[in-house]
Amino acid sequence: MTKLQALTTQTRPTRRSTPCAPYFLALLVVAMTALCLVSSSAFAVDDDDDDAVCSETARLLFGSCGKEAEDDFLKAQAICLNVEDEEQAECNADAVAQRTENLQLCRAQLTARFTVCGVLGEDEYDPDFDPVFFDKDFTHLTRPNPYFPLGIGYRWDYRSGTETVTRKVQSRTKLIDDVTCLVVNDRVVDDGDLIEDTDDWYAHAKDGTVWYCGEEVKDFETFAGDNPNKPELVSIDGSFKVGRDGDKPGILFPASPTRGLVFRQEFSLNNAEDIVEILSTSYKFGRDPVLDQFVPKQLAERFCSSGNCVVTKDYTPLEPGVFERKYYARGIGRFLEVNPSQRKISQLVNCNFDPRCSTSPITTR
Repeated sequence: MTKLQALTTQTRPTRRSTPCAPYFLALLVVAMTALCLVSSSAFAVDDDDDDAVCSETARLLFGSCGKEAEDDFLKAQAICLNVEDEEQAECNADAVAQRTENLQLCRAQLTARFTVCGVLGEDEYDPDFDPVFFDKDFTHLTRPNPYFPLGIGYRWDYRSGTETVTRKVQSRTKLIDDVTCLVVNDRVVDDGDLIEDTDDWYAHAKDGTVWYCGEEVKDFETFAGDNPNKPELVSIDGSFKVGRDGDKPGILFPASPTRGLVFRQEFSLNNAEDIVEILSTSYKFGRDPVLDQFVPKQLAERFCSSGNCVVTKDYTPLEPGVFERKYYARGIGRFLEVNPSQRKISQLVNCNFDPRCSTSPITTR
């Protein structure tokens, strides 16, 4: 196996527009477009360097991001033309501010992608996803992954504040790029309202590595005043599938995690680009104050008393500067997720296949 690199028309009386407005907007668009192009050239990769595939990919995505920001800006300006006169100035100012923010994000994403290239290298990302390497029967796995168990019917329940997440391994499979993938359902409920219902597709390699083949994301929202009060599907953002639109498989969890290993978990450009770094394979509460941060002591002592838990750092260049630490126990899988910047945790409160889960504490430090 190759190295792991693995978004009503309303009729109004005709109004007379201020003659300068269209010209001002046009000049503004031209000026900001020029600024974007200048910024893009500053990050250009030498076209003669045919081996810098990763950096060239980052540069092209930066250009795409700038054009998307421009498209959103023009749409916002069109919306502003159709609001009340007294609201137009504020509407236009908001549009300009949002465009500036979007362009700043584009630049930050570019820098973050360059950093990823520095870690993973410049080679093209093209993992070997040959069906011969993967299990077809999930009731008899060749080598089960101890940190990512995938028994049919296994269920994990997590809690974070008023939000609960239920993850359950289905008995269904899905053939993706000739590889048999297991369907794992995630349901997220916040204060009693469904907000997400997603099917993930996992492939299990014969060496024990668990691969990510994509996900079908369904985000829901409940609106005040609706009758009946039923969640509405509002987005499928984040969905991807190996073999569609250039999407490729990533690694969910390696067969043999080693400290310092960095790999791609998702490869759906400008949509899902998660990166994972193994921070520790011998975590035990009390050994590392950084890894202990926001970790409930009782929870860690229940699952990591032997000092063999795995801790990962999960991040994406799509959200520069944001990362999570995830904690995995043998025979259990992920039992804790920590977002240090938000001072937020999501912890396992129950599972249906191991007695250690039934008394998982709901506590914080």
